[in-house]
Amino acid sequence: MPGPLDGKRILILSTNGFEQSELEVPRDRLKEAGAQVHVVSPEAGEIKGWDKKDWGRAVKVDKALSEARESDYDAIVLPGGQINPDLLRVEPAAIALIKSFYDAGKTVAAICHAPWLLVEAGIARGKRMTSYKSIRTDVENAGARWEDASVVTDAGVITSRNPGDLEDFSRKIIEEVREGKHERRAA
Repeated sequence: MPGPLDGKRILILSTNGFEQSELEVPRDRLKEAGAQVHVVSPEAGEIKGWDKKDWGRAVKVDKALSEARESDYDAIVLPGGQINPDLLRVEPAAIALIKSFYDAGKTVAAICHAPWLLVEAGIARGKRMTSYKSIRTDVENAGARWEDASVVTDAGVITSRNPGDLEDFSRKIIEEVREGKHERRAA
């Protein structure tokens, strides 16, 4: 029986210090739904997660950031944790890649601290969004309307608060990718 995402390709952009479950749960749910999922990172080989209070497991990197192209994928997923998005938001190639997905009308999904990346890419202004509570002010200062909800979607931009919301977050990614391209203004 075909899955709802058969033939779809999803890019997960991450680096060392991602929150373990925030990469692994969406990756696994998207694969179960039939998508081909690639972990993309500035680092080659493996990246190491952060699992609650200490370093977690390594995850294989499928493709270098320098080789990743928006045109090869249907959506981008941005795991959080404090370390991962803070490192990625100073990588011009990472921000440009995120912005290219947004500008193409494709699904952009960010959880926990990863909305920092949407702020950096100029995507937050005018959007309804949520995030981990400690970056609420950053999100609001970037012009977003912050909501205290497990998952918030605005024209294909999905944001979620924390690891407790991962199943809802993953279901929403599947739904938005199935819908296809979203009409919105360029970031």
